[in-house]
Amino acid sequence: EAFAELYQHFGPRIKGFLIRGGAGAHLAEDLAQEAMLTVWRKAAYFDPSRASASTWIFTIVRNLRIDGQRREKRAAVHASAMPEDQEPVMQPDEALNLVQRQLQVQEALKVLPQDQLEVVKLSFVEGKPHAEISTVLGIPLGTVKSRMRLAMIKLKSILEVLA
Repeated sequence: EAFAELYQHFGPRIKGFLIRGGAGAHLAEDLAQEAMLTVWRKAAYFDPSRASASTWIFTIVRNLRIDGQRREKRAAVHASAMPEDQEPVMQPDEALNLVQRQLQVQEALKVLPQDQLEVVKLSFVEGKPHAEISTVLGIPLGTVKSRMRLAMIKLKSILEVLA
């Protein structure tokens, strides 16, 4: 009951203080809760001869806000230290699985009829849209889509067997 009363009194004031200091509403709420828990746990350290209760509480809040800002800065520095274009390092077992899967797909592609293989290569290797494949091959768009659908069904069944 005492904690609830303390929180009801100081919680909104702390949240308002944090929002005025530039924190978003969600962050302010989180920091207010963390501050009140810290106040409750460290109540034995409060010395009324050094400061009032509200001064002591808002000092805790200010320190938590500063700590949070420091964590954000460290995270930003760490994130900027890693080049954005660098891909994450793949684990050896992941690399092996990828190579095995690529070999399975290559084998499955060998089974496709030439007309389906041609459509799949133009779409997935060259990245051409179906309409452009239709123009390149000189066939109707519906035929491109039918060949693609038949190829995907066949590849799926072959890869399920190989997996």
